[in-house]
Amino acid sequence: MSLSPSHDPRLGLQVHPVRVLLVDDQRIVGETVRRMLTGHTPEIEFRLCLDPTAALAMAAEFGPTVILQDLVMPGVNGLDLVRAYRADDATKRVPIIVLSSKEEAATKAESFAAGAHDYIVKLPDKLELLARIQHHSDAFVHRIERDEAYEMLLQQQELLGQLLEKVSEEKQRSENLLLNILPEAVASELKEGGVVRAMRFELAGVLFADFCDFTAISHTMSAHELVSELNECFSAFDRIAMAHGVEKLKTIGDGYLCVSGVPESRPDSLVSLARAALEIRDHIAVRRREKMAGGSPYWDVRIGVHCGPLVAGVVGLHKFAYDVWGDTVNLASRLESAGVPGRVNISDEFRAHLPAGAVCEARGLVAVKGKGMVEMYFLDSL
Repeated sequence: MSLSPSHDPRLGLQVHPVRVLLVDDQRIVGETVRRMLTGHTPEIEFRLCLDPTAALAMAAEFGPTVILQDLVMPGVNGLDLVRAYRADDATKRVPIIVLSSKEEAATKAESFAAGAHDYIVKLPDKLELLARIQHHSDAFVHRIERDEAYEMLLQQQELLGQLLEKVSEEKQRSENLLLNILPEAVASELKEGGVVRAMRFELAGVLFADFCDFTAISHTMSAHELVSELNECFSAFDRIAMAHGVEKLKTIGDGYLCVSGVPESRPDSLVSLARAALEIRDHIAVRRREKMAGGSPYWDVRIGVHCGPLVAGVVGLHKFAYDVWGDTVNLASRLESAGVPGRVNISDEFRAHLPAGAVCEARGLVAVKGKGMVEMYFLDSL
């Protein structure tokens, strides 16, 4: 029965059987060696090559763990064949035992010089032959297994590197997505602790922006045009907010909400929010002029800004969001509603935090639903 390499399920490595190739032109020698090897446990796979000119090809096809090589054969010098094994990639590391009737020391020395591993005067004792075959096969197989294990280790390291790279990419993608939903400080707290603490801020700015005549104008646009235009506007607002360190919280229909001083306070947070409000106003004014010049109706924007204490935190389990609550938020929304198109409507409290050179137009006391009379100003510039 022939033994074929099998896979060790524990390591994933091949299990290599002992394979003996005898190259000898005498069939009787081949039969004698075959009988010596028969019945050995584990079983030894044996093959005889009577034609020395076919030895290299047979060795490459058979894959022996030991080659038994005769020295004297018709037309071929056994030592030349030993050298040929050593020069061939398929057999250059296979142990070679010279099996010869010559006992001279010089012949043995030549055999070792040519690349043989061992020398046995034929025909040897069965136990001696089996012991030497087993010894050289074991050494050869161990070397093969070491090389295979090393190659597998390299492959596993490469695979591990690829997996780590993918994990890193996915982690970065997840973090970018999280940062697209939550402020950086809040995202870091959520990653580290799994929860976000609600926090009270004693002074934060809140900006509401809302498009005027949006419903009427949207009826003149296709769905694609409407969404595309909203995306252009809100993307511009996002860029403005980021440039000034203002935190965009959400869009509500055609409304836009952003805050400053949350989740991290800054000394210039309210002035930064004022700059963002003016740039949002100017962006829509420019785009409106362009659209109107082309004969297309276009909306204007009302902006309301207020400041004061508020509470911020993350709510929900699915599609959670960072949000703000409190009277400051409600009044900022009322300031937007009480404003006029193309103007930034601010509270007296917010105006008090602006630099002395800020240009504001006093509106006096304006009635606000649920708030009574509120002093308001139009902010024209800083």
